[in-house]
Amino acid sequence: MRAWAISSPLTVFFDPSAACWYCSENLACLNPRLPLILPVFRLSSTLLSPKSCLRLQSSRIRCSASASDGWPREEARDAIMEILREYGVSEEDARRITAKSPQYLDVIIRDVLELDEHSLWSSWDPEMEGGGEDVASLSFKRKVCFMVKSKGDGGLLPFLESLGVRPSSAMRIAGYLASEKLPDLINKVKFVKEVAFSSSDNGFIIGKNARRMMRHLSILADEDIQGTLSFFEKMEARHGGLSMLDNGDASFPHLIESFPRLLLLSVENHLKPLAEFLVLVGVPESSISTVLLSYPPIMFYDIEKDIKPRLDALKKAGLKEKDIGKILIKYPWVLSSSVQGNYDKVLLFFTQKKVPKSTVDLAIKSWPHLLGCSTDKMNAIMEQFGQLGVHTRRLTPVITSSPQLLLRKPDEFLEVVSFMEDFGFDEITTGRILCRCPEIFAASVDGTLQMKVKFLNGFGISRKHLPIVIRKYPELLLLDVNNTLLPRLRYLMEIGLSKKEVCSMVFRFSPLLGYSIEAVLKPKLDFLLKTMQKPLKEIVEYPRYFSYSLERKIKPRFWVLKRRNITFTLKDMLGKNDEEFAEQFMGIGRLLVPPKT
Repeated sequence: MRAWAISSPLTVFFDPSAACWYCSENLACLNPRLPLILPVFRLSSTLLSPKSCLRLQSSRIRCSASASDGWPREEARDAIMEILREYGVSEEDARRITAKSPQYLDVIIRDVLELDEHSLWSSWDPEMEGGGEDVASLSFKRKVCFMVKSKGDGGLLPFLESLGVRPSSAMRIAGYLASEKLPDLINKVKFVKEVAFSSSDNGFIIGKNARRMMRHLSILADEDIQGTLSFFEKMEARHGGLSMLDNGDASFPHLIESFPRLLLLSVENHLKPLAEFLVLVGVPESSISTVLLSYPPIMFYDIEKDIKPRLDALKKAGLKEKDIGKILIKYPWVLSSSVQGNYDKVLLFFTQKKVPKSTVDLAIKSWPHLLGCSTDKMNAIMEQFGQLGVHTRRLTPVITSSPQLLLRKPDEFLEVVSFMEDFGFDEITTGRILCRCPEIFAASVDGTLQMKVKFLNGFGISRKHLPIVIRKYPELLLLDVNNTLLPRLRYLMEIGLSKKEVCSMVFRFSPLLGYSIEAVLKPKLDFLLKTMQKPLKEIVEYPRYFSYSLERKIKPRFWVLKRRNITFTLKDMLGKNDEEFAEQFMGIGRLLVPPKT
């Protein structure tokens, strides 16, 4: 295309293939978002004069003002709806598409007004556009009809705009869909939205799952995962980010832009059977959207050729039929070729570390994201375990309990180790805590661990006592402040204990804060006060009382002592094993049968 600068900033373009002249200013006023320069009028190869270009420039304002008038827009809407109905679209859908494609409507109106303004209708090919009619003499509505048909997109452009697709993407996607009928596309969109966006409660879960999959992927991504990542990145750039994945208005346009071939799939022969198959393998209907939006390429997979063989391959990892649905919800990327190919590498890696296959299988079942993790990355974190003395057999409980630790970055793991060092714990002690409660090392130092320390300090447990409290009961660092710690501390104070006494009890027996109020603390306290008629100071001096079974130990021993009129403390009653208790209080070597209450 050759260009001549006529009058700055105007430029006239000549397209030899179409024998058309274009004015840059005129094109700019039509639709500045369109990525392609589209023919607007034909001038029989006559060069526009500078005066004509200036006329076109000034007419832009008049055209824009006219396009905003009520009457042309109403007639234009009616015309577009009429054309859509000619394409087989229902009245309701035609009305909805027209109402949701204002940019397309503006382009059509401006095109028509431009041709009217400059009397250029005669430049149209009458056989192709007007069927021999004098288009210039027709009503505005009929001119709009001719203009819409001249686009040759079969109604795809207003349809795609009504879905929220950007004009720059609509032109490209329309090329994919040129052979499709508009009513069929509308039905496909309705079905996909119904299946993929049926639940309004999954947004947070889907978004969290998507971020987790992205964060832990460290193997080479295949084409399907790369396409999914591109889709996620588009969503992440929106307000609300990945939490809006299940929002059809926000997510569906990007889904179509990322996977335009989706609208080529058959509803009856492909999409419906896929949804039914997912339910068959254990994915609840309410969770189908989680699978589809977390891994859209699954919608292109053939059930017999692609999905079933890949699910069968997962059975090598010890997965049962009942586990398949849960795995797909957690990590649908498990069906990708790159993740599937990583299983043998992961298994070989753990075999070399002398970790049993059964342990590896349990870890994958709990955290299938391990299959998207490179063995180099897992080896780096295993080396950190080794520095804390956690090797071979000691690895099994750690990996079984918290396989997500293998996905951590070494520097994140070392932050927790430094946190432990701040309390004076050496590597051996830290290693023991790792084996006992590995979940601590998967937690955030600032967001979880330090927050618990700050809360306990604020309640009254001194910093110098905390190391003892944590060493006795490291799980304390994982308890929720508002739902667990605070209610239990309040309960102990509500029964008549002072804050100082409660702090003393926690220092003496820190697992106390891990017990349920209704299931443990309250019934045992009621028995202490009402039946045993002991004062509260007894539990202050011996808070371990709450750790013993009420039915199997506390009640039987109490009734033995009561019937013998023996005065006792809680520690006397409960701090001995059965043989010691029987020998001291019953005069025999063993308590054979607990007395009936």
